[in-house]
Amino acid sequence: MAASTLLGLRTVVYKVPDLARAKEWYRQATGVDPYFDEPFYMGFNIGGFELGLDPDVSKQGPGAGGATTYWGVANAEASYARLIEAGARPHFPPQDVGEGVSVASVLDPFGNVFGLVENPHFKLA
Repeated sequence: MAASTLLGLRTVVYKVPDLARAKEWYRQATGVDPYFDEPFYMGFNIGGFELGLDPDVSKQGPGAGGATTYWGVANAEASYARLIEAGARPHFPPQDVGEGVSVASVLDPFGNVFGLVENPHFKLA
């Protein structure tokens, strides 16, 4: 069995149709201000893990099934390719989302979204 390329859990992203409202609610609920605040995504660093808010609900809506968990990886492109090679189906190819962060996701053989994040801002083992 090959050594894992996963570095550990990093991020959970919730789909939110109203980013401004979600920002205020999560600020109040967590007591944390977002470290990344853009119209297309908002990220909170909570205890070394990221809580992300994504206002794009065009392909995946909020509520049950409206979250994606992202596993930290050293290289999103290589990890994405390895998962495809292992039998996953493409879902969201690796994309640079700014500030050195790359994200991708695949569908596991059971249809679950399996997210990958290469984030130099989170250096947990």
